[in-house]
Amino acid sequence: MTFAVNPDNLSIVMVRPRYSENIGAASRAMRNMGIKHLIVVSPENYDIEKVRKLATHAASDVVERIEIFEDLKAALSPFNYVVGTTARLGGERLAISSPSEMSRKIVEISRNNRVAVLFGPEDRGLLNDDIRLCHELVNIPASDFSSLNVSQAVLIICYEILLAGIEDKVKFAPRLASRFELDGMYDNVKDILVRINYINPENPDYWMNKLRLFFTRMELRAREVSIIRGICRQIDWYGKKCYKDGLASGKKEIKKDKI
Repeated sequence: MTFAVNPDNLSIVMVRPRYSENIGAASRAMRNMGIKHLIVVSPENYDIEKVRKLATHAASDVVERIEIFEDLKAALSPFNYVVGTTARLGGERLAISSPSEMSRKIVEISRNNRVAVLFGPEDRGLLNDDIRLCHELVNIPASDFSSLNVSQAVLIICYEILLAGIEDKVKFAPRLASRFELDGMYDNVKDILVRINYINPENPDYWMNKLRLFFTRMELRAREVSIIRGICRQIDWYGKKCYKDGLASGKKEIKKDKI
């Protein structure tokens, strides 16, 4: 039996969890499925003893390695591919995969890229600002009551990843751009598009969401992100040059009129 997923490149990220007990239960679920990296972002009333109690000694290694961040964007900056879990559908949550589809992709991508899987807080799930940082969204099918306990959701997703990784051959997946590289590119693109009046400066993020979806489907590599940022820099340089040339031309005309 060959486990194709690279566990060193895979992290579970719990965003603003409200209960330490759920962090512990999620740690145990991860350990059951061979996943050992857990990141916790802005937890409420974090109590390590409550975490340890639910994790039990079997998952103590997962608990000891927990990384805690206050900012989700900072936590995701080194990752090349980010998957968000959601119970809500519609609106901005358009590109939705099933757990099995998403897991097969994670297995392939994790060979050469760092992958993060996000789980939102127990009461509301991931916010729109959170999912804008995701390359892909996954929905766990359920009956009339679709809201799962977060540790149960972690168990299901980790199980699917383990299951997808039990195979002999894995497709090649190149190193994708990190979240940090992508965020820098989006900032450059937004700045240029606002300045040339392509998108409305009153609500640029609304228009940028469409571009994010477009670029996400392309699964950009680091070199491709560098090319796009280079194009933005060239547009910026050319715009400034035209402005300066216009000022210089205007000054010449003024001198001629005076003569």
